[in-house]
Amino acid sequence: MVVGRGGQLSRALSASDPNLVILGRDQIDLEDAAGAEAAIIDTAPDIVVNAAAYTAVDKAESDRARAYRVNAEGAAALARGAAAVGAAFLHVSTDYVFDGTKSGEWTETDPTCPINVYGASKLAGEHGALAVNARTMILRTSWVYSPYGGNFVKAMLRLSDRERLSVVADQHGKPTSALDLAAAILSVAPRLARAGDESVVWGIWHYAGRGTTNWAAFADAVFTRAMGRLIDRRPVISAIATTDYPTPARRPHNSALDCSAFERMFSIDTVPWESGVDRVIDLLEECAT
Repeated sequence: MVVGRGGQLSRALSASDPNLVILGRDQIDLEDAAGAEAAIIDTAPDIVVNAAAYTAVDKAESDRARAYRVNAEGAAALARGAAAVGAAFLHVSTDYVFDGTKSGEWTETDPTCPINVYGASKLAGEHGALAVNARTMILRTSWVYSPYGGNFVKAMLRLSDRERLSVVADQHGKPTSALDLAAAILSVAPRLARAGDESVVWGIWHYAGRGTTNWAAFADAVFTRAMGRLIDRRPVISAIATTDYPTPARRPHNSALDCSAFERMFSIDTVPWESGVDRVIDLLEECAT
């Protein structure tokens, strides 16, 4: 069962396997913790994938209560429901649980210290899920994009007719295609469904695109790959500092995730983020023709 029908990840999961049971907010509302828990118990799946979240990073600063209801209380409710029926629980989390001060890639054992409400609410969801269901996998990811919904790649394509575009260049991370993330989840799901309470698969893991970049370089890659296919012109990119583009929520300067432990444990190679962009551009071009 996948919770969160309208999001990028759930749509990527559905595209990969149309036989999945995917529930939207009309069927399972994470703001109603008791109802969400009951919905899992009533359905009794083998594994629950929580792909739903409050992801409006800036809005969360002024909407703290709702962000925590969805990302913390809702996630814990799903995990409790899964535990009640003996189901595994896979909860998708974020790189924003880190403060961005580390010079290298963040490992699963590095101390967390979110600097915005969104990251703090997602971290609370991690803790809540792990506390109530021993068969919980937390899968942190980052900078998710896809052919679906709203995301950075599609935003850049919409802005491609501008003469000049200012993009932050001092925030570093790993762009991740929802298509690749979905493939990884579907690959590990059978193993999770079979694993017992004491299995080494449970706990916190990282999965993101391979290679670290910044938002300005990410934008440049999108325009380069889309030229002559989805766009006929591209803006000049001006690389700016975070301080030149103030937002309600602070962002970590470095949130690159070390995914080597996940790769070793599950024998799954992460996909270079540039290759992920190529595939998304291919799919968008197919839809445009």
